[in-house]
Amino acid sequence: MRLRGLHSWDVSVAEAIELQRKLAPMIVHHGTPGGVSLVAAADVAYVERSPAWAASTARAAVVVMAYPGLEIVEHHVIQAPVTFPYVPGLLSFREIPALAAALALVESAPDLLLVDGHGYAHPRRLGIASHLGLLAGVPTIGCAKSRLCGGAEEPGRERGSWADLVDNREVIGRVLRTRVGVKPLYVSTGNMIGLEEAADWVLRLATRYRLPEPARLADALSKGRSL
Repeated sequence: MRLRGLHSWDVSVAEAIELQRKLAPMIVHHGTPGGVSLVAAADVAYVERSPAWAASTARAAVVVMAYPGLEIVEHHVIQAPVTFPYVPGLLSFREIPALAAALALVESAPDLLLVDGHGYAHPRRLGIASHLGLLAGVPTIGCAKSRLCGGAEEPGRERGSWADLVDNREVIGRVLRTRVGVKPLYVSTGNMIGLEEAADWVLRLATRYRLPEPARLADALSKGRSL
């Protein structure tokens, strides 16, 4: 699975911001993935124990699972040097180069891709999930553990409870409770999928834990744990 080469990754902070503004209108924020039989998730952690902003080596993980049984089809982990500085809102330029190397090893083309990070719920409406989804050309969902921008009321305690994530009076995502009493996730459209459909898929895939199962396994692999 290879990403489209829409631009160089050797850019300055100012150039990265301009690229986000240029690419954001290309994202498709509607759609219902059909015939989904393979679901992938991608995540990145850092090898050093230093703060993330100071890390020099990224560990990127991709897990592909069959749906609906959620059996592991394949998984890959690679380590790559970090070449872009830590700048809030520019995570994709720091992490996608490593993710691209991991995704290049994937032989089973997924029908849906979950990314640990934001999609539309981003100050310039192009978080890592949207950026990666645009380059990958598959329906992509942003599934983040914390908020980047916007505000929301606290959803109810029950599984499936949710609240709109709003920024400048625009709904940019959904704060979604995947397990009773646990912290909610921040779900947003990445590319080629609607928000309602994205939230529905996150719930379908969150079977026992807070994170959807493919995302949970990718998170573990990126942190050096075995499956």
